[in-house]
Amino acid sequence: MQQQSDILSKVTSRLQNSLFIPFDTIMENNNTAASTNKPSLFEGVPLAPADPILGVSVAFKADPSPNKVDVSVGAYRDDNGKPVVLKCVLEAERRLLGASKEYLTIDGIPEFNRASAQLLYGDAMKGQEKRMVTVQSLSGTGALRIGIIFIRKYLPAGTTVYASRPTWTNHHNICKESGVPSKEYAYYDNKNNRLDFEGMLRDMENAPNGSVFLLHLCAHNPTGCDPTNEQWGIIADLMEKKKHIPFIDCAYQGYASGDLDRDAYSARLFFKRGFEMFSSQSYSKNFGLYGERAGALTIVSNNPENVPKMLSQIKMDIRAMYSNPPTHGARIVATVLADPELHALWITELKQMSNRIIQMRQALLDALRVRNVPGDWTHITSQIGMFTYTGLTAPQVEFIIKKYHIYMLGSGRVSVAGLNTKNINYVADAIADAVANAK
Repeated sequence: MQQQSDILSKVTSRLQNSLFIPFDTIMENNNTAASTNKPSLFEGVPLAPADPILGVSVAFKADPSPNKVDVSVGAYRDDNGKPVVLKCVLEAERRLLGASKEYLTIDGIPEFNRASAQLLYGDAMKGQEKRMVTVQSLSGTGALRIGIIFIRKYLPAGTTVYASRPTWTNHHNICKESGVPSKEYAYYDNKNNRLDFEGMLRDMENAPNGSVFLLHLCAHNPTGCDPTNEQWGIIADLMEKKKHIPFIDCAYQGYASGDLDRDAYSARLFFKRGFEMFSSQSYSKNFGLYGERAGALTIVSNNPENVPKMLSQIKMDIRAMYSNPPTHGARIVATVLADPELHALWITELKQMSNRIIQMRQALLDALRVRNVPGDWTHITSQIGMFTYTGLTAPQVEFIIKKYHIYMLGSGRVSVAGLNTKNINYVADAIADAVANAK
């Protein structure tokens, strides 16, 4: 994280110095105009560090270079580098024109909640619906936040949430801001660019019984490296023995492989095994509804009698946080999932998106091989989903950003969705140059 922050600071500084009006001058003028002689209650407020992901995106937007490339942002782009609105979404919106703008209930649209649980758990939930409580949330982030607060309030005091090393940076932020301790478990072997399965099991074994483990449903962010189905079975065995609680983060169902059922394997495995568990769903990636903040939280209990009480407490927390959820995105999802024609169109579009990403992985691997870049780069195609953990070092990333204006995270994580047939060779040239000349 520190290396990533240092890279971002250097790049931001370079961009600021290239502007016509010095950044410091602008800030000085603003501060002079706004300042008074009165003391402030807020003098002790420190400047928060820039978000390691969003900060890179800001630096990219400020860069005037015509050759700049953004492979940092986790959002789908077409082969022209443009955002995409799915056809199924456009049709659903057409049907929803004039729909009521009244407040929703605190837990959201019932049809959306049922469809979300069904999408994730499939046939595994037949006859088990009374064990589950599902509420609409502010995308996956909101679902995680509500779920983590529930853990703080109703699981034994001191229950720790374990997130993979590495993981989506916001996982630990959410735990911290929710007052829940978080730790890491081994996940990725950076040296060999593969899953550190032995380390993962070791850390699960050593964690206190009844710990919560954040597990990525599929297309692990940021590595793109997932356990096999066989490995998921071993993980479930160990977690059952240790009485650990799965919290499945589901950001890429259908978007990873193009197959909704294949991508949901891990969540359904834990559900069938009778775990009490949490899951957070996001429709940002697989529906392209990034700004609509459509998501869902599901909690599964062994005792159906607990569910009404659990729902009452979740609703109380939602009421205190944001009162009730937004309508538009969830209505789009519910409309598509309920209509066989739109549902089929959505699956087709999911496959098109996932296939383009798979093709870009292969294209990047081929381009690196043509350039005889030292090293084994096959992990680019063995990983899955939006991101690839390239194995580039922090100095190599900094070299690429400065010389080629290609923006990625300091960890070497690349959003494959940002690659296309027009920039793939440029990116491969940059990687080849960095491997040869930046150590």
